[in-house]
Amino acid sequence: MTNAELNKWASAIANRIADEWSGAQDFPDDARKLRSFLEKSLRHDRDAVKLFIGTGIIESDYFEAHL
Repeated sequence: MTNAELNKWASAIANRIADEWSGAQDFPDDARKLRSFLEKSLRHDRDAVKLFIGTGIIESDYFEAHL
């Protein structure tokens, strides 16, 4: 996985988790903070990103389905 791919996946995973968080609608500022933290963390953890791909968190064909 290249750094560009890692960053793309990290962003998508962070968005998915933050958007699905039960408090996202009531606390949009907190959802943005959560998304930012997750993305920054995942950009430094290639193994964690790989663990999430192809799970209920994010589909392995996510970018193909969202073009």
